[in-house]
Amino acid sequence: MVMLLLLLGTAFADMKPVKSFEERKPTPYNGNQFGFVYGGALKENVKGKVNVHPISYELNGIKIAANVYTPADYDLSKKYPAVTVAHPNGGVKEQVSGLFAQRLAELGYITVAADAAYQGESGGNPRHTDIPFFRTEDIHGMVDLLTIYPGVDVNRIGMLGICGGGGYTLNAAKSEKRVKAVATLSMFNSGRVRREGYMSSQIGDIQARLKQANDARNAIIENDNVIAAGGTLDLDQLTDEYIASIKNDLYREGLLYYGKTHRHPNSTFEYTQASLIELMSWDAADNIKLINVPLLMMAGSIADSLYMSEDAIEKAAGTNDKELFLIPGAMHIQTYWKPEFVEQEVNKLKEFFGRTL
Repeated sequence: MVMLLLLLGTAFADMKPVKSFEERKPTPYNGNQFGFVYGGALKENVKGKVNVHPISYELNGIKIAANVYTPADYDLSKKYPAVTVAHPNGGVKEQVSGLFAQRLAELGYITVAADAAYQGESGGNPRHTDIPFFRTEDIHGMVDLLTIYPGVDVNRIGMLGICGGGGYTLNAAKSEKRVKAVATLSMFNSGRVRREGYMSSQIGDIQARLKQANDARNAIIENDNVIAAGGTLDLDQLTDEYIASIKNDLYREGLLYYGKTHRHPNSTFEYTQASLIELMSWDAADNIKLINVPLLMMAGSIADSLYMSEDAIEKAAGTNDKELFLIPGAMHIQTYWKPEFVEQEVNKLKEFFGRTL
């Protein structure tokens, strides 16, 4: 029962917006003092250039670890547009969300990339809880943070969500009226995939999997046993042969990205089995017509996850200013890191946020 209260009670019982933040000491990793693993990452703060500020703040009773990036020659007497950047499922702020937060800061934006509650360096138990309510609150919390961060123009705040963070960003944007523009990259609709399976591969056993999720919740109630789903990244299993055997591009390329080329110790595919109760009954595209600000959705033209962005953009009837921007020849994970694709995406974001913020 104790674990159940931690899982469901804490955030609901103490719903408070972010009102302050404090400096946080980053955890070094792989030779980078900030722990960054993305290409071209900052290694130190240099006066007059883009800087990163590791901070923490409390969101609904949980300590959130975040990085705020400020533009070159950041001047407290000026006002800057700002953007929240939400990371993929299983990802952390030191990976792709950090890359795009840095690149947007290079364009003159104040940006924030935070670890989701229950994940990465952020607090919360059971670890790896992945429930839409909390993931959406994470994004509202980043907006909270930007409204009080020195130099932010509160009338020019935007959102960017990547993969699973893209789905949750869409969800937040339905009711988050403090933002003026919303963008996603390789959007992953976590609810749809957990319910139907990737590319509709598990429609036939939805009820059985919901029963498993309820059994997992009972295990928490009865003996504080938290059952994991999704799996961890076992380096011993990540042979070239095993990776090549994965049929879906997203999962095959994901094993390479998260397991080898951009590995970070805080990143994992694991989530709690009990999370599926909420995940499977949720959908990022439900009520998406509530988004009434400019919407940009970017995705690889050959990504096997493209169907989720296509579905969402079609249903986003609340705005006439919407675009599905395809990156020619790109698969899902490749949009996170491959230089030629990243350049196209950053240039598109430069145009989009430059026009809307």
